[in-house]
Amino acid sequence: MAIDYNAMDEQDFRRMLRDFIAAECPPHLINQARRVNWHEARDWFLKLSAKGWLAPAWPVEHGGMGLNVEKMLAYHDEFDSAGVARHPDIGIVMLGMLLVRFGTEAQKAHYLPRILAGEDVWCQGYSEPGAGSDLASLRTSAVLDGDHWVINGQKIWTTLAQDSTDIFILARTDPAAKKQQGISFFLARMDTPGITVRPIKTLAGDAEFCEVFLDDVRVARDNIVGAVNDGWTMAKALLGFERLTHGSPKFAQMALLRLETMGRELGIFDDPSFAATYTQLALDVADLTATYARFAETLKGGGALGPEISILKLWGPDLYQRISEFMLDVAQENGSALGPTRFGGAEVDPLGYYFLSRPTTIYGGASEIQRNILAKTLLGMPG
Repeated sequence: MAIDYNAMDEQDFRRMLRDFIAAECPPHLINQARRVNWHEARDWFLKLSAKGWLAPAWPVEHGGMGLNVEKMLAYHDEFDSAGVARHPDIGIVMLGMLLVRFGTEAQKAHYLPRILAGEDVWCQGYSEPGAGSDLASLRTSAVLDGDHWVINGQKIWTTLAQDSTDIFILARTDPAAKKQQGISFFLARMDTPGITVRPIKTLAGDAEFCEVFLDDVRVARDNIVGAVNDGWTMAKALLGFERLTHGSPKFAQMALLRLETMGRELGIFDDPSFAATYTQLALDVADLTATYARFAETLKGGGALGPEISILKLWGPDLYQRISEFMLDVAQENGSALGPTRFGGAEVDPLGYYFLSRPTTIYGGASEIQRNILAKTLLGMPG
């Protein structure tokens, strides 16, 4: 019998999560200042899956926890407070929610259980050279040939593509249509002939992102979500989920907790300058958390995330970067050391958080694009 987590007392719910994390989460996934790879997170992923705790936002009938907004925020707060690393979750937070909303019954029945079982690990084939934040300008093409679509093009900044078994791809299926039209949303296996992955090493020395080359990749005719040429509807919905994720307070919350640890271990909370900056950052995190809850409530209620979601995507990464920059100031000479540094009785990686926060104002729609969206759609300013 499924547990009704929403009916639980919040403190009991939090205690349940906290006890499980303390007992079961592998130590190497605590306080990581980088994205972890599938081989590092696989066992933890499967533990969460076996527990039924892998997909907090998914409906119960599809294997999720079906959490309301209050419980979902509590869920993320407990995982983030414990410093649990983000496992490869694109199939959970992006594709899964899209299939729940737009997928056929056959697609839901096939893909959702495989995502939860860790059998399919997904990556996102959206951005291209010359079509990142301006995603509608993508040039990857798909041409129907009998029972297959033949896809040609290139994707870039594809997170953890080297670990993935599957990829969802935006491709242009009507080159004569206006750029937001004539695009379709495809599902493909990464071992399909013609797909080549080339990792990109970051400043931090990690290969978090990849280039993906698509050369005459044949995808079954039915491996499309939504109607042909209606991929922009899928893209906007998924970008809404993505911007909700990238604007989540959890990244800023985790960095703030590490900053608090540094301040406590260094004994500088009595310093007026540190205390004033820390307090302002903590208030900003609280404001972000409250705003995030409002958007999450809309999504949980079955509503669509409109252009105002750009506020969250603009705000969250900026705050994350400001906290990480202050961590470097507090660390002083230790701020130039890559890897965990001991501050009193605790280890923190200030430079790792700084590096991890740098691309957040770019991926999922650059901050400049978010400002343009807000100016045009909410303020009515000319484009």
